[in-house]
Amino acid sequence: MTRRPPARRRARRSRRGRGRGRTQARGRDAEIVMVCVAAVAAVGLVVATVSWLLAHWWLLLVAGAAAAGAGGVWWDRRSERARWDRVRAQGLRFAIGQLDALHHRDFEYAVRDLMRRDGCRDAAQVGGANDNGADVKATDPAGRRWVIQCKHRRRGAEGSAVGTPDLHVLNGTARQLHGADVVVLVTNGRFSARCAPLARSQQLHLVDRGTLATWAAGPRPLWELLSRIPPPRRPVS
Repeated sequence: MTRRPPARRRARRSRRGRGRGRTQARGRDAEIVMVCVAAVAAVGLVVATVSWLLAHWWLLLVAGAAAAGAGGVWWDRRSERARWDRVRAQGLRFAIGQLDALHHRDFEYAVRDLMRRDGCRDAAQVGGANDNGADVKATDPAGRRWVIQCKHRRRGAEGSAVGTPDLHVLNGTARQLHGADVVVLVTNGRFSARCAPLARSQQLHLVDRGTLATWAAGPRPLWELLSRIPPPRRPVS
């Protein structure tokens, strides 16, 4: 048989419960009051700010003129930098000895810069880990997408020849993964005897030491030095 607690104990528990309820209600009321006060203060601040601006409207004109002037100066400087970048790019030249002395990563950047010189504004160095055979990507003024793999030889033509395994890797990724229209392997060294027949059969383009020297030292773009280049995707202005 369950014994019921004495009536006095039940009364104390009931009073404690009502006390907790009143405390919680007072807490909620205080939060509501604080929110209302904050909202009124925010509205008052907005109204005061708007009133002040209306009374001092000429400051808005001054601030707008200052912002426009600063924006104009920034735009002029940006345009000037872009113009000088174009001038420098158009005059970019490399001697083959300079290319030989580069680190292999810097060689990739040099090829990127030559493509930019030739008008490929989006030319980018992308070589590195997991590059899937692409070291430089670019779109020429005719809309053709170029994917270039770079093979640098510190000893130039006296270094080891670039062989067909590198061509197989490039041929397997350039069009399928990178969407290339023109697939190029460029080296400051030489290619093995088997590279040329494979390149012709797979519509790949080889840039050996001699072609690279002509391209890097002169004003002619790479597509004028190679044969069997795909037709333009868009008219060239």
